[in-house]
Amino acid sequence: MKLVLDRYAYLDSPLHRWQQSYKMVALFGLIFAFAFIQNLALLPAAIIITSIIFKLSKLPFSFLLSRLRYPSWFILAVVILLPFVAGETIIFRWGYLVVREEGCQDALLISVRFFCILTISLVLFGTAPFLDSIKAARSLGLSKIIVDMTLLAYRYLEELGEMLTTMQRAIKLRGFQPKNFNRRNLRIFAQLTGSILIRSYERSLRVYQAMILRGYGNRKAIGNSRKSNITENLYSFWATVITLIIAIFFMTMSIYLPTT
Repeated sequence: MKLVLDRYAYLDSPLHRWQQSYKMVALFGLIFAFAFIQNLALLPAAIIITSIIFKLSKLPFSFLLSRLRYPSWFILAVVILLPFVAGETIIFRWGYLVVREEGCQDALLISVRFFCILTISLVLFGTAPFLDSIKAARSLGLSKIIVDMTLLAYRYLEELGEMLTTMQRAIKLRGFQPKNFNRRNLRIFAQLTGSILIRSYERSLRVYQAMILRGYGNRKAIGNSRKSNITENLYSFWATVITLIIAIFFMTMSIYLPTT
C-alpha cells in the first residue's frame, strides 16, 4: 500500500494551475463548510460542488476509489449500526430488528459529508507536488517543526509502503499463503510487522544523521523560488473568492436551516 498522493501532480487542469497557498485556504474553507452541514437538503448541493471540483481536477476516478477504500472502513460500522440504534421513529420492524428514521438520516449525513470532505482533500493534495503543499502550509504560518514532521511522516509512510510491498512479494515467492488464517500465518505476520518496524527505525536514524551532516537546523529556510505572474495571481485570487463564497453559503444555510 502506498499513498503517492501527488502521483498526478503533473497534469494540467484548472485545479493544478491554482496556486497551492490560495487553493489550501479555499478548499479548507469548503471542507469546514461541509463539516457544518446538518440538514439533508444541502447534501445534493455538496455532492454537485464536490463532483464539479473533482471533474475539473482531471484526476482519474480509479485514483479516488483507491484512496477512499481504506478510510471507508472506519465509518462503515457506524453507517451500518446507526439505523438500528439511533432515533425513536420506527419505519421498519422485523422481530427484534428495528430500523429508525433518525438513524437512517444520520447515516446518510455522515457518509455523504465524509466522502465529500475526503474527495476535496484528495483534490487539494493530489493536484500539486507534496513539497509545494508543505511550502504553502509554511507560508500560511504553520510551525516549522510541524511542517518538518509532516514532511518526514509522509516520506516514511511511503518508505513503509515500499518496504511492505517488497517483503510481501518475497514471502509469497517462498510459498506463503496470506489468506489462510492459522497460527503459523499469524506468527509470520507478527515477524513481518516487527521486521518492518525495526528496519524503519534504523532507516530513520540514518536519514536523521544525514540531515544533521548536511546542516539541518542551522540554515535559514529557503523560500519558494517559483515566480508567479499577475495572471496566475488573479486566477488564483478569483478562484479562491468564488470557493469561499460557496463555503460561506453552505455555512449560512447550515445555520438557518433546521437540523434534521
